[in-house]
Amino acid sequence: QVQLVESGGGLVQAGGSLRLSCAASGRTFVNDVMAWLRQALGKEREFVAAISRYSTATYYADSVKGRFTISRDNAKNTVYLHLNSLKPEDTAVYYCAAKGSESDLHSPGRYDYWGQGTQVTVSS
Repeated sequence: QVQLVESGGGLVQAGGSLRLSCAASGRTFVNDVMAWLRQALGKEREFVAAISRYSTATYYADSVKGRFTISRDNAKNTVYLHLNSLKPEDTAVYYCAAKGSESDLHSPGRYDYWGQGTQVTVSS
C-alpha cells in the first residue's frame, strides 16, 4: 500500500519555525517530483513548494519564497519542508504530494499521490 505520511505540524507564534516531514512507504519515490501544497479553511488547495528527483531544482510559491525551504532524502524516502518566519496567513493543512514530472506543479489535480495532511496554525 502506497502511503505518504506527514508529521511536524502544530501551533506556533508568528515569526516562529516548524519542520514538516513526509515519509513515503509502499514504493520508492526517488523518481518522483515531491511537493507540498496547503489548504486554508474555506480556500482552495494551493502549491507551496516542490523539489525535483535528485534535488537539482526547487520551486516555490511567491508567498513563501525566502521563508520556506524544501529538501529530500532519497535514502530515507522522505521529503521535508522547513517553515521559517511564519505568518498567520500560513495557517493551513499542509499536504505532501508526488507526481512523475515537473510540469503543472501548481495544479493540485495533476498529483498522483497524496498524504493525509498536517495542520499548521500560526498565531499572531
